[in-house]
Amino acid sequence: MSGITESIEPVRLNVGIFAHVDAGKTTTTEHILYESGRIRMLGSVDDGTALTDSLEVERQRGISVRAAMTTLTWKGTQVNLIDTPGHVDFLSEVERSLRVLDCAVLVLSAVEGVQAQTEMIWNALKKLQIPTLLFINKMDRVGADPDAVLAQARNYLSPDIVPVQHPLGAWQDYSGAVDLWQTDLEEAAAEAGGLEAYASARSRLIEFLAERDDALLESYVSGENVAEERWARCAEELARSARMYPLLYGAAAKGIGIAPLLDAMLRYFPTAGGDPEAPLSGVVFKIERDKTMGRMAYVRLYEGSLHNRDAVLNHTQNLSEKVTQIRKIDGTRSEDIGVLRAGDIAAVCGLSHVRIGDVLGRPEAVPAEAKLAVPLLTVRAHPANEADYRAVADALQELSDEDPLLDLQWLQEERELHVKVMGPIQLEVLSSVMATRYGLKVTFGKPSVIYKETPKQAGEGYIAYTMPKPCWAILRFKIEPGPRGSGLIYEVYVRDEDLLPQYQNEVARRVPEALQQGLYGWEVTDLKVTLTYGQHHVWHTHPLDFAVATPMGIMDGLANVGTMLLEPILHVRLVVPEENAGRVMNDLVQMRGRFEPPQLQGERVLIEGHVPLSTSLHYPIELSSYTKGRSTFASSFAGYEPCPSDVQAERTRRGVNPLDQAKYILSVRKALQG
Repeated sequence: MSGITESIEPVRLNVGIFAHVDAGKTTTTEHILYESGRIRMLGSVDDGTALTDSLEVERQRGISVRAAMTTLTWKGTQVNLIDTPGHVDFLSEVERSLRVLDCAVLVLSAVEGVQAQTEMIWNALKKLQIPTLLFINKMDRVGADPDAVLAQARNYLSPDIVPVQHPLGAWQDYSGAVDLWQTDLEEAAAEAGGLEAYASARSRLIEFLAERDDALLESYVSGENVAEERWARCAEELARSARMYPLLYGAAAKGIGIAPLLDAMLRYFPTAGGDPEAPLSGVVFKIERDKTMGRMAYVRLYEGSLHNRDAVLNHTQNLSEKVTQIRKIDGTRSEDIGVLRAGDIAAVCGLSHVRIGDVLGRPEAVPAEAKLAVPLLTVRAHPANEADYRAVADALQELSDEDPLLDLQWLQEERELHVKVMGPIQLEVLSSVMATRYGLKVTFGKPSVIYKETPKQAGEGYIAYTMPKPCWAILRFKIEPGPRGSGLIYEVYVRDEDLLPQYQNEVARRVPEALQQGLYGWEVTDLKVTLTYGQHHVWHTHPLDFAVATPMGIMDGLANVGTMLLEPILHVRLVVPEENAGRVMNDLVQMRGRFEPPQLQGERVLIEGHVPLSTSLHYPIELSSYTKGRSTFASSFAGYEPCPSDVQAERTRRGVNPLDQAKYILSVRKALQG
């Protein structure tokens, strides 16, 4: 930590550690911290002593729930390391971390291999073109098969994955890996168990590089003796530009392969850039509350510098707030560093209105985000004591600020609290956090699937809101079905003289709100809405008339075109004993699933396919039961698809339905007056 406040900025890496659940990611992080000298004593995930698992629930359950940041130094380079959760229920933490990282380490288990969660993370890394190292962990475990995992990685992830090491031994005899750049061939061959094995692995690496560099290819084919440094430099350039993904081996629980992994980070990763003298540009990716400092916003700065007591512009909300402190958070301890410069990450205090995703300063230097997490379940929260209702609502609102995907729905008239969740593990964690952090006992109702609606056909909606006076707002909308996954597309074709721009803006703001509840109470999506006509009155129009009229016009249109239900679909990958394959395939058919031809893998069978969430919600428990725990069920969100006509799913509407125009106008105008 000592170099952080020096006037000369250190060379810096911003690295994320990613993995599917149980690949050994947090153990790898712990050994990285130990190897670098950041901690003097190794913690344990199982014992609840890992540095990056600081929440009580993480220590109790032995899983990572929140993305945790720590800082270490390796050979003069400062590394900001973010350990992300591996469980799919906490994918939102992974999503937010991806946006602020320059490079990543993806941990794979040498036994379980590539999982659905791995593919999902990989797709995001690839979309954002984040340079990535792959680390095949648990090489010392019985059943470890690094060749099969490498084949899976190349098949499911990328053909540009290439080993830069050769593993030594297997299972309990695994002793590490030899670097393919080692110049002493005799020593390397001795370590690798023979010159032939080492030469073969090295040859594959050289051929990979030659295929991607015309000058090297020409030299290689002609038999020219190419200098070692030239090959290595090519590998480093390809890796830093995410055109090659180096792969390494290790057994993190024994500390094997950790130092070479750290060396590889310095060798193959790009350092954090950004001009500290340029105008400010950064993004908030995480919010926490500290007992003494209050609300802390984790900020990645891409350009410029931020100091204590600076006034900072929140571009997203168009407001300015004053920074009180800038703190470097390291596990459970923190330090006021006074300044945050381009390329670095720290917690900024004093920004009381800031939200996750807010851009500070100029937005131009902030990269796009990759959307991964989609909550597919909604649950109702029940305070154990009715007197705690308000305290529970406030606590859930605070947690929703920290994780916006919880999306607390507070129905004050009905005194109901609803949150969206990714899965049952997240619910257990929520209950634990409510008890340990707030001292509140809360139970959650049975999770229900979040459906959506989409228009059946094209049509129009119309509203002439001219009574009771004084009011005047006339709107006509064209509503059309859109491609699956397109969300909402909104366009305007009206003349400014018919409808003033300020009223057009009000309509545009209210259309997404109006589509939050369709004919069956679910969000309406995958549609195009076009405002084709609008009219205001010089004397009678009130500024909020179009806020009242828009939901009525939209709902009139939905009633005219009709809507159909969409249900969430999961991509699933099941690995089961061969004798259970027949039953599993029959189960998938009964669940309205569709799947690819099964693949035999020794005594196990791999089955991939798609199933509706609603029919498969409890299947993992059933599968584990009848296979006696000898199966794996991995799933990821694949999108929404139309429901069969016999599926009925209606959600209780919040507030008055705009189709009941007289009652709706009365309820809204009373609220506006209030």
